[in-house]
Amino acid sequence: MKRLYLALRITAFAALIALCLTGQTKKHQYSPREKAFWADKALVDFVSPGLSITINSAAIASNGTITVTYTLSDPNGLPLDASGATTPGAISLAFVAAYIPKGQEQYVAYTTEQATGKVLGTITRPFFELGGTPKSIGSGVYQYTFSAKAPTGFDPTVTTTVAVDGNRDLTSFGLGTNYAGTTFNFVPNGSAVSVTRDVISTSSCNTCHDQLAFHGGYAQGMQMCVLCHTPQNADPVTGNSLDAKVFFHKLHMGSQLPSVIGTATTPGVPYQIIGYMNSVNDFSTVIDPANPQRCEVCHSQTTKATQAKAFLTEPSRAACGACHDDVNFATGVNHPGGFQADDTQCANCHIPQGETPFDASIMGAHVVANDTPATYPQNPDTLISSVVVTITGVTNTNAGQKPVVAYTVKDINGKPIALNDPTLEDLQFTMAGPTTDYGYTSFGSDVTTPGYVGEDGTQGTCDSSGKCTYTFLHAIPAGATGTYAIGVESERLENVLGGTTSAQQVESGTPNQVFYFSVDGSAVAPRRTVVAETNCNQCHVHLTLHGNRRNNPEYCVLCHNPSNTDASQRSSAVVASDKALPAQGINFNLLVHRIHDGVNAALDGNGPKHPYIVVGYGGSHNDFSGTLYPAMSPAGDATYLQNCSMCHVNSTEQNDLPLMANLNQVTDPQGWIIPVQPTSSACSGCHVSKPEAAHFLANTDALGESCTVCHAAGAQFAVDAVHTQ
Repeated sequence: MKRLYLALRITAFAALIALCLTGQTKKHQYSPREKAFWADKALVDFVSPGLSITINSAAIASNGTITVTYTLSDPNGLPLDASGATTPGAISLAFVAAYIPKGQEQYVAYTTEQATGKVLGTITRPFFELGGTPKSIGSGVYQYTFSAKAPTGFDPTVTTTVAVDGNRDLTSFGLGTNYAGTTFNFVPNGSAVSVTRDVISTSSCNTCHDQLAFHGGYAQGMQMCVLCHTPQNADPVTGNSLDAKVFFHKLHMGSQLPSVIGTATTPGVPYQIIGYMNSVNDFSTVIDPANPQRCEVCHSQTTKATQAKAFLTEPSRAACGACHDDVNFATGVNHPGGFQADDTQCANCHIPQGETPFDASIMGAHVVANDTPATYPQNPDTLISSVVVTITGVTNTNAGQKPVVAYTVKDINGKPIALNDPTLEDLQFTMAGPTTDYGYTSFGSDVTTPGYVGEDGTQGTCDSSGKCTYTFLHAIPAGATGTYAIGVESERLENVLGGTTSAQQVESGTPNQVFYFSVDGSAVAPRRTVVAETNCNQCHVHLTLHGNRRNNPEYCVLCHNPSNTDASQRSSAVVASDKALPAQGINFNLLVHRIHDGVNAALDGNGPKHPYIVVGYGGSHNDFSGTLYPAMSPAGDATYLQNCSMCHVNSTEQNDLPLMANLNQVTDPQGWIIPVQPTSSACSGCHVSKPEAAHFLANTDALGESCTVCHAAGAQFAVDAVHTQ
């Protein structure tokens, strides 16, 4: 029995040793988004890039001295030396301390600075402590004593929060700068924490911002933001509040702020914040890609934020007046409820949600019209019923034949809509092919749309059950091969809530379905998927363009093809200078890259300004020079386009590179190279300068582009490798 017991102990001990050894050899796995993923393995093993900050404890002594103990480590859990003397990379840190006063919901900072400006004079506002000297108390463990102190008589029973944010400089190793930050809640008298500030989760912000960071990387995530962006904070130069519930609302409203738009008699005023080193941060051109009416994009109910419903239950003059900044609550101007001396009456009228859209409830007042069927399903008779067109089949699909489309037209409740219904503004079928690459197929000498043909689906015929057919007037070209596509778009215009003060006209559109079919008996091969609508909607929520007609990239590429430009609209341009310029290329990869790269493209430093201006329907002037792509770098810089996966699926930015050489050349009359080869066109969407164009041209000859030599997967300058952070 003793021998058996001893054998079991030996076996268990051996298993424990094996487990420990396994844990010791298991290395942190870097993602392809990180430089370390592509770097030399020996270098990575030596440096162990990355930074982790763990706050172990914090305290406030009876004399008000605030301390925080924290650990610095690499991604493998090994301790780091903040000075960089014994481990690679010096680490710079910033510290914040704040508390939530009893009976209140927002923080008051212990760590402050004085700031002076012409509007507010000298004020005391929240700030970081930088450049202090932490004390090393162990391997990778440090204690920092704040310069700021809690005042005499401070309340030791309230929630107090400290934050430690920092960056590890590995630029000398070619591995960039690593950023990290964390917060720690405690009650100075040792009681359990029962009060927190958790209204919006960082994950909500990151659906669009990718990695929320500010202030040179010294502020990571909402938990850090709310420590300083409180009623205590303001810009003394402009007088603008930096309280989160005011500042965050206003900067997302940007160009839509009444104060920015102005009135017929009062010119608009730019919404600006004067920041570090007197930088002017002008948010007057911001257009929220999700539409700021969609409150739940930020105030998401799915992130498990503790106070996620606060925006529904605690309306206030400060929060509501941030967006509706033409309302004067003191006098009642522009407020149907009259003047309000305080916030106590707000929730009486502004309940969370009423029975119908466009009422005074918080959800109702912020309804985006084409969202109403989903938002108010309990009262469908008062709502727009939208339109859903479904292609059920296509026949007569051989080369030289005129396709016959079978389809249904219904509202969202499944009720058929007649093709002559006056609310049905438009129903168009668009045909293009082959799916290997659209753009240069002619559907007849009478077709002026490059590479595709659109026809009026309202001219079809329907039976009593709502099943319809439409026969194309134009045929599939004789000799066509491969797979072709027919897509659908439609728009409905309805009068809703008639006879009420909320009466209005509302547009809605059908989801753009694309139906594929073979024209020569070969297997059906849908067009390759490069980006996904779901990815677009991470930021845009409900992507709709050209009114409400177009909402699916799979459909967009039928028209936004390599041969298409805005030439058809240039002659009717409403801006005279647009008429004098060549047409603008609008191939999808060029268009989407260039739109999202708006500011960077327009302000390129390697040559003349190269704004991307498209003349649209009716000669409209669409200048994307002010577009601020909302994704952020780890240091908090906006317009950061290096995370291709925010739009691309399945690493198509890298994996599709070899097949790009077989695609159509792109018409780009305003580009440096006319026409431009397909790979160069895609890359020139962001890389707009003349020297970069020269690089494209130097690597193109009669045999085609040589991009894959340097940029293919596994090459020295692979696409994914050069887009790391």
